[in-house]
Amino acid sequence: MEAMKRTGSPYLLLMVTMVLWGSAFSSSKSVVEHVPHAMAAFLRFGGGALALLAAVAIFGNRSAKVAPRAGRRAMTAGVLGVFAYNGFFFWGLSLAPSLDAGILIPVMSPVLTSSFLLVTGQEKASGARLAGLALGLVGAVVFFLGAGGSTHGNSTRLAGDTLFLLSAVCWAAFTLVGPKVMAAVEPLRATTYATCAGAVLLGLLAAPDIPGMHWSALPAGVWLNTAYLAVGPAAVANLFYYRGVAAVGPASASLMMFAVPVINTLCATILLGESFGALQGVGASVLLSGAVLAVTQGRLPWRSTARPGPREPADVERHADVPSSNSDEPQQG
Repeated sequence: MEAMKRTGSPYLLLMVTMVLWGSAFSSSKSVVEHVPHAMAAFLRFGGGALALLAAVAIFGNRSAKVAPRAGRRAMTAGVLGVFAYNGFFFWGLSLAPSLDAGILIPVMSPVLTSSFLLVTGQEKASGARLAGLALGLVGAVVFFLGAGGSTHGNSTRLAGDTLFLLSAVCWAAFTLVGPKVMAAVEPLRATTYATCAGAVLLGLLAAPDIPGMHWSALPAGVWLNTAYLAVGPAAVANLFYYRGVAAVGPASASLMMFAVPVINTLCATILLGESFGALQGVGASVLLSGAVLAVTQGRLPWRSTARPGPREPADVERHADVPSSNSDEPQQG
């Protein structure tokens, strides 16, 4: 881990992370086109679990002790954040373009998280945040109306987008329980425990598909994409994200998550030839604008986290109430 601390600018590491996560949607879609969605999810996160176990062995704190109860809590969180989230996500990919997933999941997750915190009174309802949430919800409605219209009488794409929305709900819930897990387990180990637990359940879900699989007939691209998803967006991106969050704080790091839809849109249109109609484009723009406003509340977190000296912790603490779908538990896409 010391070697990572000397690796370039934290914002460079975060940008690499966003590229890895943004490209993961299109890469996952390429796998789903050749294997059942449950098997695709298992292949990615089974491989991801192995990659993270290797990362723990290489970069993890060997002296850290994890209480059995804390380990079980992290694995239980994996049921929600890995198994349920990816069960809906890969199912949705079998019905709708990855372009839709890359818009709905990373953008709706912070909107849903903020909404829950406001409803339960855990966050203050500022005017900017309420306006951002309202704008985001309007954008989501327009996006779904556009999805329904783009199917030309076929509800497949709309059903897939609904599954992506359920994925966002799971991720928002996973984010809300994340602090309790992180309080007792270091982030890398917590993510590894959660991923391993979720991968086991995904394996059980995929088990009925095994007899019908023709492994030798799968194109080499499927295996290359699976390996990329396991090593890149899972292991490497997580390690870079932890380094970035430690350097610039969760508020600035979470703001960079809004680069994911842009990167995904480029990958989906260039590599897969996907597209959405004008109404969906308008909805996506409104949704993204509302989410940015809700998360930032008109503030620029990096201005405060960039201040030197003893003022930095106070600034980070002041912005710690900014909700994020990934400030504690990365692994989107």
